[in-house]
Amino acid sequence: MIEDVVVSGLWSISPLGEAKVGIPYGIAKGGNIYIIFLVCFLANVLVFPLMLFFLNTVNTQLLKWRFYKEYAIKFAQKAKKGTKDKVKKYGFWGLMFFVMLPVPGTGVYAGTIAAFILKVEKNKAFWANCIGIFISSVIVWTTTLLAMQAF
Repeated sequence: MIEDVVVSGLWSISPLGEAKVGIPYGIAKGGNIYIIFLVCFLANVLVFPLMLFFLNTVNTQLLKWRFYKEYAIKFAQKAKKGTKDKVKKYGFWGLMFFVMLPVPGTGVYAGTIAAFILKVEKNKAFWANCIGIFISSVIVWTTTLLAMQAF
């Protein structure tokens, strides 16, 4: 039981799934639906400060390596492309909307990178990401519960 909650949290902090994977995994494994939601949401929120730390420190050092720099530039361009118009036009709400979409390629990783590149104030970026993560988590949680109930 505890193991499933931990694995759900790890999926939620992972760039491969975020809460979009952690929540359905935890619920499918029979975990308490409220604990699963809370753990996955909080783990996903934790990504923002971790990514900022990475972007401000580790990333700066790794950009000296050609292989990493090419990959990082491509990833940053993808994150910027998906959010630039929304963030420029709608600011906080555009970033929040981008993060809240429970589809691949959106979420707190891309949202944090976009906010970093577009130089969005950290406090605003944090709250836009948090609200977006919360809404996305509610959508995924509700959809998963309804799907489990249907089957």
